[in-house]
Amino acid sequence: MSNRVQGKVAIVTGGAAGIGQATAFLLAEEGAKVVVADLDQAAGAETVAQIKAQGGAATFVLTDIAQESDAKRVCAEAVSTFGQLNILVNNAATFVLKRLEATVADWHHSLGVNVIGTALMSRYAAEAMKQSGGAIVNLGSISSFVAQPSFVTYSATKAALLQMTRNLAMDLAPFKIRVNCVCPGTILTQASYDHMERVGITREAFMAAEGAKHLIHRVGEPREVAYAILFLASDEASFITGTHLMVDGGYTAQ
Repeated sequence: MSNRVQGKVAIVTGGAAGIGQATAFLLAEEGAKVVVADLDQAAGAETVAQIKAQGGAATFVLTDIAQESDAKRVCAEAVSTFGQLNILVNNAATFVLKRLEATVADWHHSLGVNVIGTALMSRYAAEAMKQSGGAIVNLGSISSFVAQPSFVTYSATKAALLQMTRNLAMDLAPFKIRVNCVCPGTILTQASYDHMERVGITREAFMAAEGAKHLIHRVGEPREVAYAILFLASDEASFITGTHLMVDGGYTAQ
């Protein structure tokens, strides 16, 4: 184990799978105590068990970030369990992929989790960080920047997160809380497999089609995004706030 975030306490929302789980593992490896916040209790418990098996410190909190009471509770539990809160990774998201046929319910769900949920988590985490400073890392996307077919409901939320990052960085700078955004390209996660099943394509076809859209000619792995999150959460990024880091294999460079 190294110590890039040694002694820090981190909350990772959506920490039971995909990019969130990879981030929880990496932060723990680098010395942080990790609160895994997720709706999936079994997967969250397993993630915590794996961290503990490697000698790390972690706990699971069942959390629906779209519910203010849950956002407040997970931040309070981080402090009560580990004594402080230094890092928030706003990774939890819902993937509502619709065009204008999206219903009001679709919009409320997408905005409720991806935008309002992120804002609620940031609010209560910032309250816990104001005494000693901290770092918030939001998860944007290439969808924050580029248009994609049938992505109106999702891309609107990811574009909002990019601007939210800038505004929060301004508002929280007096409290020595940095706020940045990581914007991944296509990453192979469970959401990818759900998409393959939804549109009826094979893994091979998905990897070939999506890989071709990136300059590196492949899709990314969750841990590759986790390293960018770790950097922005660590003191190595102490002079970085209010900006975004593309982890997209060159997708948006074309």
